[in-house]
Amino acid sequence: MRNVFLKLIFLLGLIQTPDTGYAQEKEIEVQESAEVSLEEFSDAFQENFFEALKQKGIENYDKAINLLLHCKQLDTNNSVVDHELAKAYLADKQFIMAQEYGIEALVSEPANLWYLDTLVQILEKQGGAVENLRTAIPFENDKLKENLALIYFKQKNYESSLALLNLLKRNAFTEDLSAKISDSLEKKRENSDNKIALTPTKGGSLNPLERYKKRVDDLIVIDSLSLLESVSLEALESYPSQPYFYFAQGYALHKMSKHNEAVEVLETALDYLLDDVSLSNKIYAVLADAYTALNNTSKANTYLRKIKPGF
Repeated sequence: MRNVFLKLIFLLGLIQTPDTGYAQEKEIEVQESAEVSLEEFSDAFQENFFEALKQKGIENYDKAINLLLHCKQLDTNNSVVDHELAKAYLADKQFIMAQEYGIEALVSEPANLWYLDTLVQILEKQGGAVENLRTAIPFENDKLKENLALIYFKQKNYESSLALLNLLKRNAFTEDLSAKISDSLEKKRENSDNKIALTPTKGGSLNPLERYKKRVDDLIVIDSLSLLESVSLEALESYPSQPYFYFAQGYALHKMSKHNEAVEVLETALDYLLDDVSLSNKIYAVLADAYTALNNTSKANTYLRKIKPGF
């Protein structure tokens, strides 16, 4: 009967998180020190826990949460219960409580991919990011950063994935994921074939400023960095007080590993910014990445803290 309980919980976790798609990518290792036999759990714990999973499965979230909280009383330090509470609160759209238990589960097991994936989902529902919780979670754990890079890759958030890989020592995992990201970006460019960039912008009703913005938007989508840098610079010659064009140029420079130049341009963008929270968040995020690449974690954290959730 040994390990039956944990293995069953793990399998249930995979079934209830179908959109992650990581089962073929990684296998969660259950350490011998953490192995638990079925006999070590009381009948009350087992009854409440599996009934909670049943209730959550039929979307009776209030009852599931109450049952899991009872399990928490029976076994205070059980990270599996914390994780299930996080998922139940997330399903019930109680994001603050979901975040609390998601953090608690991840702190208990920083290398657990599934716990991290749940926390990422919770934070995204609130417009936040794991990087904003550096002081609340063991963010310096290399396995956590590897897992987060993998999650971002699955989300096709290649920029954030690469930024994390740049913080890690080179190993088989980072080399393999970096190669996959490069392949994905190359396919994206090939599929687009620069059609958007090289075709005149449609819509004669757009004024020159709007046409520049539209073209810059399109270049960001296809990640055509060299052309984005030149077009944004051209736009700035005509519209030197438009912060969006400074952002676009800074973004391109950063992605081309010209981090010092990127920082200068992006901080200039802030000088022209007026009440545009969405754009300011984008600028802060790229500044944080650029300073991270420059090994200036203090400045990187300063800009991460400026990002406002929900925009």
